[in-house]
Amino acid sequence: SIAEVKVLDVQKRRIPNKHYVYIIKVTWSNGATEVIYRRYSKFFDLQMQMLDKFPMEGGQKDPKQRIIPFLPGKILFRRSHIRDVAVKRLIPIDEYCKALIQLPPYISQCEEVLQFFETRPDDLTPPKE
Repeated sequence: SIAEVKVLDVQKRRIPNKHYVYIIKVTWSNGATEVIYRRYSKFFDLQMQMLDKFPMEGGQKDPKQRIIPFLPGKILFRRSHIRDVAVKRLIPIDEYCKALIQLPPYISQCEEVLQFFETRPDDLTPPKE
C-alpha cells in the first residue's frame, strides 16, 4: 500500500510536445520510495475514474457525503503548458494526493489509485531535454 505521497516540483518536457509533469515521490508501506512523473491530464483521468467507481463518495447523491477530494479544475484557453499554471497547481495537487491516500482502504488501495502511483517504464528513464 501507499504510505506517503509528496509532489516535489514541476518539470518541463518537450516530447511529444511541450508540457509539464509533476515530480512525485511515492513511499510504499514496505519502505520503498519511487519518483514518478505525471501530467495534470493523468490526475484528471484518475479523478474521473474515481467519481465513476465511487458515486456515493464522490457526492453524486448527496454533496455532504463527498469524501473524494476535489482536483484543481482544468484550465481553459489551452494555457496549461505555461510554467505558472503548473506551479500554481503544485500545492493543490500535493494536497489532492495526500487526501486521496488518507481515504478508507477500499478507495485508497483500489486498483486505479495503486496503478496511478505505480512506477512506469518512462518514470525510470525520463526523456532528456
